[in-house]
Amino acid sequence: MSGRVNKRGFASRPGDADSWIRSADVPSDRAETAAIYTARLTIDITPELRGHIKIVAFQRGTTVADMLRELLAREFPPPSGDPS
Repeated sequence: MSGRVNKRGFASRPGDADSWIRSADVPSDRAETAAIYTARLTIDITPELRGHIKIVAFQRGTTVADMLRELLAREFPPPSGDPS
């Protein structure tokens, strides 16, 4: 072994079916991240825009939710003096 950790990235494909099936048993960090965000926001967009957003998120190696959270935090910063 080379000591290299085999860390699968976003949308990577496993080498074989057994490792793919077993990978579902590994707990993900997403559950911890999701616990931080407790409010949902629903907006209506065109299917074309939705598709474009998904493609851009995939190209950036992130999720649509994470990408949009960063966008909203950047566009709507906390008021001055607010610690959060």
